[in-house]
Amino acid sequence: MAEPEFRATGVRIGKGLRSLTRAGQVRISEGRLQLLTSYGSEIDSAPVQAVRASKPWFAPDDRALADLNGTRYLLTLGERDPAPGRPGPPAARRFIEAVRRAAGRGG
Repeated sequence: MAEPEFRATGVRIGKGLRSLTRAGQVRISEGRLQLLTSYGSEIDSAPVQAVRASKPWFAPDDRALADLNGTRYLLTLGERDPAPGRPGPPAARRFIEAVRRAAGRGG
């Protein structure tokens, strides 16, 4: 298995007003975006070309939206990238850039 192009742990993943996991994982690898629980079970996945990632209006900087297979997920990542060697999820803007880059839509 190839090294993931993007990986974030400790991500809160929600659908609508419901929280699916408070310490989930987001991974972009081999052309697919995967949303995983803290235990590694798959919540949803889709080819990265079919994923729409954006920043929600009027939301804190640590939030991103991901549309997969017709379902909108709210991801709470970090406000800013953690210091080198420190734990914590990367910034939401880095996730959005990674989706666009992996899909070939620029970065």
